[in-house]
Amino acid sequence: MNRESKIIIFDIVGNGHCTASEDGQNVFLAIRTKLRQGVQVSLSFSNVEDLTSAFLNAAVGQLYSEFTETQIKELLSVVEAKQEDLALLKRVVDRAKDFFKTPERYKEAAENMLGDDNDR
Repeated sequence: MNRESKIIIFDIVGNGHCTASEDGQNVFLAIRTKLRQGVQVSLSFSNVEDLTSAFLNAAVGQLYSEFTETQIKELLSVVEAKQEDLALLKRVVDRAKDFFKTPERYKEAAENMLGDDNDR
């Protein structure tokens, strides 16, 4: 028997400006705690005015480092979100799934772009 919990982003951040990754980290910690307990989570975007990918990467994207896509689909739902916020969330989730599936590919690309310390 799964319990249910509603996490209201506005309540965690303290306002509707969800732009900082630090605030996203606080949302992530709240979600992660519930998911680890097997609790179904409704993530509420009610009263969210501003939203950035940095915030969403921290809040939702990094869930894919600890949970499978199946676990997240079964336990996490998004409610009260605007269409443009859902579109941004989809892009963040798609990148996170790809990144955590093949993180070495991203690390190699970053090293190639930025240069390796051994090149100096």
